[in-house]
Order: sequence, then structure tokens, then C-alpha cells
Amino acid sequence: MTLHSFDRMVVEDEGEGDAVVCVHGLGGSSNTFTPLMPVLARHRVLRVDLPGSGRSQHAEGPLSIARFADAVQSACGRLGITRAHLVGHSLGTIVCQHIAVAAPALVRSLTLFGPLMAPPDAARVAIRARAAKARSEGATGMQDITTALLNAALSPDTRQRQPLAVAFVRESLMRQEAEPYARTCEALADAQPAAVDHIRCPVLLVTGDEDGVAPPQAVRSMAGRLHGARSTRVVVLPRCGHWTPIERVAECQGELRDFLSTLRQDRLETARHG
Repeated sequence: MTLHSFDRMVVEDEGEGDAVVCVHGLGGSSNTFTPLMPVLARHRVLRVDLPGSGRSQHAEGPLSIARFADAVQSACGRLGITRAHLVGHSLGTIVCQHIAVAAPALVRSLTLFGPLMAPPDAARVAIRARAAKARSEGATGMQDITTALLNAALSPDTRQRQPLAVAFVRESLMRQEAEPYARTCEALADAQPAAVDHIRCPVLLVTGDEDGVAPPQAVRSMAGRLHGARSTRVVVLPRCGHWTPIERVAECQGELRDFLSTLRQDRLETARHG
């Protein structure tokens, strides 16, 4: 594994093969995708820490979805990646959608865990309040935010039966510095939907039946707007909240493995008969 650092952003670069680029959500980092790495063994995997998150928390200035998308595209350009499967979680799914619209030649497919096009108005208000709390209260505010999100973002089954998953999410949130976390909240609160009807690549959407951020009905509605995509599949995992790759590791591994395998076989068939 090679660790790259440029423009105050850290990128992990591991493996060989078709490229996969992983984009985490609010309060996450490259580690959000560690559970998925076993099924990506035949791929070159880039895992970014977005500006303001993880090891990229020292990025300066305002943050936005556009800045995140530009940062991911810049990382691909610097590292010689011209085609990639994009894998996103939560806020990262919004970033991936914008990249797929802005740079369709770059995006081979989209796999979106806990996907949303943009927060609804009520959620925007709550996210801005969270930003204000983090900024004004610092570490104490982050502690309170973490406690609240553990209850709201994880399913009861996860909280009761998967202490390591709870510990992972708790650590991921508590390691975020308050000010850059606040700016990331503001980026999410200001997010606007991408023109998803322009997306042409295959799309896999995975959510939990207890995901309050990306509820199944909203994800199915999103899928209905992807009418230009080559294929669209919606998966709803039982007893699962918003941290899909952490709460339901085996299921997410299986869905991603099967999706990428199908795309690889389709490409081989096309080449054979082309």
C-alpha cells in the first residue's frame, strides 16, 4: 500500500487491476471501506480522506460538494486513473453522483451505500445545528454529537449485537476535529442534487431497512430517477442502519463482489463479440 499526500489530502493506493475509488461520508474516513477490501483484492483501490476529514483535516477554507468532487478527480488524475468504479457512503454518495455527471468517461460504475441525492430541508436544519454545536463546544460538542449519532444512525440490532461496529463508528466520529467536522457538516447541508438522469453507468444502491438518512422509500425513488443508467439495482438490508458497510459487512461484501463480477463478465462478453 502506498500513501499519497497532496493538496493537504491523503490518499491510500493499494493493489492492481481495475481501479476502484472509495469516497467516505460525514464523520468517516478511508477506514469506512476497510471491511470491503477483501472483495477488492483484484483491483487497484484508492481510498481518500476527503478535505476536512480523517488525515486530511488540515485542509483550509470552506468545504463543499464541488470541492470534494474536484479533489477526488484530481487524485485520479495525479495517479493515472482514467476509468474507475466509484464506491461511496452517505455524503460520499453525493460526491460520486456529481463526479458521474461531470466526468462520465471516468466512472465505470457507481456503488452507493446509504445513498442520498441531497438532504431534505429538515435534515439541513439539523445538520447546520450540529455544525454550530461542534464549532462552539469543541471536543465536548463532538462527544455529544457522537452519542446522539450512535443512537440515531445505527440500528438497535447493531447496537445490541455488534459492539465492534459500535466502537468503530464511535472512534470514527470522535477522531474528527470539531472545526473541520463543522465545515463538512455545512458542505452537506448546502449540497444540491446532481442531474442523476444524466448518469449512464451501472448503479448499485444499498441501504438499510432502518436507515433514517437514506430510507428505503427514498432510495427507491432515487433509483426511479436514474432512468438513463445502464442498469440499476436496489438492495435493502434487514436490521441495518446508516453505516451499511460497518453494520452488515458480509452482505455488503457480497453485493459489491457480485456487482463488479457481473460488470467484468459483461465487459468480457462485449469484447469477445465486439
